[in-house]
Amino acid sequence: MSVAAPFPRPAEVEATTPPDRDRAIDVIRITALLGVVVGHTVMATSTIRDDVFIWSNLLTASPVFQALTWIFQIMPLFFFAGVAASVNSWTPGHSWGDWLMRRCTRLYRPVFFYLAFWAVTLAVLRVVLPEHVYEPVAGVSIQLLWFLGAYVLVLAAIPALARITTTGRLVAAVATGYGVVAAVDVLRLNVDGLSALGYLNMAAWLIPGMLGVAYRRRLLTARAACALGAAMFAVNVALLVSGPYELSLVGIETQQLKNMTPPSLLLAGHAIMLCAFAIAAAPVINRWARRRRVWWLTVIGNSGAMTLYLWHIPVLLGIHLVFDYLGHPRFDPGSPDFVALSALQLLLMGAAVAAVFATLRPLENDPLPLWDGGRVAGPGPRSAAVGTLLCIAGAATLASVGWGLKDEGLYCAAAMLAALAAARALATDSAEMAFQQEKVE
Repeated sequence: MSVAAPFPRPAEVEATTPPDRDRAIDVIRITALLGVVVGHTVMATSTIRDDVFIWSNLLTASPVFQALTWIFQIMPLFFFAGVAASVNSWTPGHSWGDWLMRRCTRLYRPVFFYLAFWAVTLAVLRVVLPEHVYEPVAGVSIQLLWFLGAYVLVLAAIPALARITTTGRLVAAVATGYGVVAAVDVLRLNVDGLSALGYLNMAAWLIPGMLGVAYRRRLLTARAACALGAAMFAVNVALLVSGPYELSLVGIETQQLKNMTPPSLLLAGHAIMLCAFAIAAAPVINRWARRRRVWWLTVIGNSGAMTLYLWHIPVLLGIHLVFDYLGHPRFDPGSPDFVALSALQLLLMGAAVAAVFATLRPLENDPLPLWDGGRVAGPGPRSAAVGTLLCIAGAATLASVGWGLKDEGLYCAAAMLAALAAARALATDSAEMAFQQEKVE
C-alpha cells in the first residue's frame, strides 16, 4: 500500500496490517495531534483594533478552561507514542547518525514546503497588511515547530533511553528526570538571575519517552500504571495548592509562571500521570482499534500526521483574519454572537483542514529530491557528525519559535536549514536506501 496514493479502502488497510501490530500506539499518536487541532480551534480568539491584530486565547478569560487543560494538554502522549514506536528499531552498535537521519527525513520533509509557503505568504502580507497585523501573524507562523525541535532531541536520546530494560531502571530514570526538573525549578524561582536555567527543563520531554520505553517493554502492569497516575495527580494538586504554580498547563500571556515554556515541575508530573493512564488504558484501546473503521481512520490520519499538525495553523489564522476584517471577530465570550461564530468557525476549520490534509498529504510521504536517500553505513565520526548536526537543527527549530519568522527567528530558521543541509551532505546516497526502508512507524 502506498500512503501517497488515494486513500485505501478499510479492507486494504486491514489486510496490510501485521497481526502483531500494537494499534494503541497509533491511536494515541493521532488522538494527541487531533486534540491539538481541535483545542487550538476552540480556544483561539482574535480581533483587530486600530490596525493591531490581537491573537488571544479563551484560557485568559476562564479558570474553567484553564482547569480543562489538565485533561486536554495531551502533547506528552505524542512523545510517549513516538518513542514507544521507535525504540525497538534501534540496535546498539549501529549508526546513530543513520538511525536519526531516517526519522528526520520523514519529519522534516513537509517542513520544507511549510517554510516555503510562509516565506512567500509573509512576503505578500508584509506589503498588504498593517505592520501590527503582520507582526503577530509572522510570530505565530512557525510557533508549532517547538514540538518538532523537542521531538528530534528526544529521538536523538533513544540510544540512552533504550537502556531502560527493567522496572528498577525505569524508576531510577523517571525519578532522576523529575528530580532534575524539581531542582531547576527551585533554583530559577528562588535565586535572582537564574531564570534562564528553566530551559534546562526541556529535558522534561524525555520523561514521556521513558514511559514509552516502559510500555513497549511491559515494565509496568496496568494496576501499577493506574497507581502511578493517581499518585502523580495527587502530587500535582498539592503543588498547585501550596506551590508557585498556576492552573493552566498551556502557556497564556497572563501567567507569571508558565508551565509550558519552559516546562515546569507541574507539567513534568502531568506527563507522568498522562502516560501512566495511557499504559493502563492501552489494552482497551487496542481492542477498540480492532474495529475496521476505527483502524482505517487511524492509519489514514497517521499517514499525514505532520501535515495535519503543521497546516492547521495557516488555515486557522486565515479564518480569523477574514472574520476580523469582515467585522465579526470571535474575541469576547460574552458577546451575543460568540457561540454562533464559534460553531461556524469550527465547521469551516473542519472542512478546510480536511481539504488541506487530502491535498498536501503526499508532500509528507513522497520522496523529496536532494533530501531523501541519506545514509551513514556504520558508526564512527561521520555518523556522530550527522547525528550532532540533526540535534543542532532540532535545537534551532525549537529556538526559532520564540520569534516566528521575524527578527532573531529568521536567524534560527537559517541555522536549522544549514544544519539539515550539512547533515544531508554528510549522509551519502546509497541505492540500498529505498524509500520504503526509510518509512518510520
